[in-house]
Amino acid sequence: QSHLVESGGGLVQPGGSLKLSCAAPGFTLDYYSVAWFRQAPGKEREGVSSISTSGDSTNYADSVKGRFTISREHGKNTVYLQMNRLKPEDTAVYYCAATYTDYVSLISSDYDYWGQGTQVTVSS
Repeated sequence: QSHLVESGGGLVQPGGSLKLSCAAPGFTLDYYSVAWFRQAPGKEREGVSSISTSGDSTNYADSVKGRFTISREHGKNTVYLQMNRLKPEDTAVYYCAATYTDYVSLISSDYDYWGQGTQVTVSS
């Protein structure tokens, strides 16, 4: 059973944008650090971005710095990943993950709760 629910994936042309959402029905996401990971076919899962409980601290993989922005909206129990200037190499299944510990890790084993993922495909 997935504790988190991702949405917002889809097909987009190179250079386009998508905004992913991560919701947590059943628990208060505001108390958790949240990260986005992605996994492309034949590749290992990689950390994309993370955000602290307050939202004051964020972390990004070098491959997405300057193009992706993570944010959270307290009260709406949701974390977002705004993805701009998308490239074909961004194509992957994107997962959100949460941990009760307040840090901005991009290591998957640091996270306890996961969603089922949403497909992002960047192609012309």
